[in-house]
Amino acid sequence: MDDNVRDWLLTEQAGTVCADRLNVMDDELRRLIGHRVDGAIVELGCYRGAMALWIRCVLDRLGDRRREVHVYDSFAGMPAPGDHDSDHLAQGELCSAPQDVLDTHSRWGRPPPTIHAGWFEQTLPSELPPAIALAYLDGDFYDSTLIGLRACVPRLAPAGVLLLDDYADTAANPKAWDGLPGVKRAADDFFGLPSPVEAVIGDGDLAFGRYLAPTSRELGR
Repeated sequence: MDDNVRDWLLTEQAGTVCADRLNVMDDELRRLIGHRVDGAIVELGCYRGAMALWIRCVLDRLGDRRREVHVYDSFAGMPAPGDHDSDHLAQGELCSAPQDVLDTHSRWGRPPPTIHAGWFEQTLPSELPPAIALAYLDGDFYDSTLIGLRACVPRLAPAGVLLLDDYADTAANPKAWDGLPGVKRAADDFFGLPSPVEAVIGDGDLAFGRYLAPTSRELGR
């Protein structure tokens, strides 16, 4: 079943997922389950639910069927780009509806995630779960990314992970696609330099950042 879902995602949802992204998510979910990291999975910027479906499939395959998955999206398309952003995406692009997420999961007989509709500044303060094992930030723009970092990082469980889509550290990974520079700028402003965010390198032009929260032992030092 996973192979069929994967093939469908790479064919029908190629605009939002790729083989590198699916592989990284698979690896991260295996790690958090293997290390018994507590908390929910959250995705900020889910569009039609492609990555959320893959997350659910991997969790089910690994026997972690009860872990909560929450997705957040304006469902009104992109906001206007800010001063730190490129013009790659315009206001209103990537508009979807909660029903699209439900349909994506229903097609494959998977339970849908908990859907939170609204702009991040409206939903995240009150609707994030108290503990997050994995946060996948796919906000595309500087402001959206910064809002997500401020909300999610304090809630990361010990040894939890935060993945930043479109984080292009071209010094560490010259192949990374750098079409949405506001993402890395927001991360650099939030974490400071040198940044604890690691560039994830795939087989293609993957632009991905990874922040690993301290373990319980490290927090006690």
